Amino acid sequence: MQIYLGAVPYTSRNFLDLVQRGFYTNLTFHRVERWCIQGGDPLGNGTGNFIDPDTGQPRFIRREINPRFKHMRPGVIAMARSNHPDSASCQFYITKQPVPFLDGQYAIFGGVLRGMEAVNRMTPGDRIISAEIVQPGVTNTTVNGTPPSTERQLPAGESGF
Repeated sequence: MQIYLGAVPYTSRNFLDLVQRGFYTNLTFHRVERWCIQGGDPLGNGTGNFIDPDTGQPRFIRREINPRFKHMRPGVIAMARSNHPDSASCQFYITKQPVPFLDGQYAIFGGVLRGMEAVNRMTPGDRIISAEIVQPGVTNTTVNGTPPSTERQLPAGESGF
């Protein structure tokens, strides 16, 4: 996946911080629908948040919308949240088809470069074996034993889809 650090820095830094902490290791994809998969919930049921170990409090991030990014293709990666616009914490979703009705409502922070076949094969309970930053701006995630692949950094202005 490619992370859009320069375009949505607050959201991207939150996700990359969680990757560096090892937060996503062994978490499940609790939501699998025709249009998306969703994971990153420490409770595994869609209600969990990241609890900051320094404060003991949940960390929420403000909604950061970049109008250049739309839900127009499969492979869009965005932060999931509750009804409150500034309630995103650690959960994210990956689209499996265009969902333009979500445009402007959720913080898109990345895109799948390769591996949509793995996204489309997901079933509820599939796990993130590990997530790691393999080069600046690119995060590599292994799911259910699917081997990681090193993705190239795309030039500025390319979406990675």
